Amino acid sequence: MANQILIVEDDLEIVDLLEIHMKDLNAEVESVNDGLSALEKAQHKDYDLILLDLSIPKLNGVEVCRELRKTKNTPIIMVTAKTEEIDKVLGLEIGADDYITKPFSIRELKARAKAVMRRSDAANQQTGDSKSTELDFGDLKVNIEMRRVTIEGKKIDLSPKEFDLLVLLANYPGRSYSRSELLDVIWGYNFSGYEHTVNSHINRLRAKIEPDMGNPIYILTTWGIGYRFNEDI
Repeated sequence: MANQILIVEDDLEIVDLLEIHMKDLNAEVESVNDGLSALEKAQHKDYDLILLDLSIPKLNGVEVCRELRKTKNTPIIMVTAKTEEIDKVLGLEIGADDYITKPFSIRELKARAKAVMRRSDAANQQTGDSKSTELDFGDLKVNIEMRRVTIEGKKIDLSPKEFDLLVLLANYPGRSYSRSELLDVIWGYNFSGYEHTVNSHINRLRAKIEPDMGNPIYILTTWGIGYRFNEDI
C-alpha cells in the first residue's frame, strides 16, 4: 500500500520539487499552501507523513502542529528557512518528529522522511506488541489500543508523546530510563542533545496524572539517572 504524504508549503516551485521526490518513496502525495487547509485535511485523513513548512499563511506551522497534536500522532517533519536553535526546540516541544532547514538536500530529506515513517511504523508495532492492551494501576488505567487514559473513570487528555512516555514507563515498572534513552526511543536519534525536552514532557504528564505534583506516585525520579514508573503500585 502506498504511503500517504501531505505537503504543506506555499512556494509552488518547492511543492513541485517535493511532490516529484516524495512519489519516489512509494507515496501518494497531496499538497496545500496554507495552515487552515492543512489542519482540515490532516484532521480528516490519516497520513503517513506531513512535510510542514513553518512560515505558511493563515495558520503557521507551529500552530498547525500544536493543534494536530491534540488529536493526531501523524509523523511531522518541520521544514523552514530558519536555522535558530530555538526553532528546533519549539518544534520538539509541540511534537514535531524531525526538523530540516532550507536549503536542504533532496537526498537528506528523503532519508529523513523514510526514517520518520519507519520509526512510526515500529512504534505502532511496539504498541501493538505491548504486554497488555490495558494497564491497570488502581485509579489510573491506560488502554493502549484506544490510546485512552483515565483516572477514577475520568478521561485524561494526553499529547501523543506524553502518552508514549507513559506507556513505555508503565510497561516496565521499576526500570529506570535516562533522559537520553527516552529521547531516543520516543523522539528518535535526530534530537540527541535535547534531553531537557524530556523533562518538559514529564512535568506536563505529571501535572495531568499525579494527585500531587510535589509528591508523585506514578512517575518517579531516579536521581542521577532519569525516570521510572513506581514499581510498588
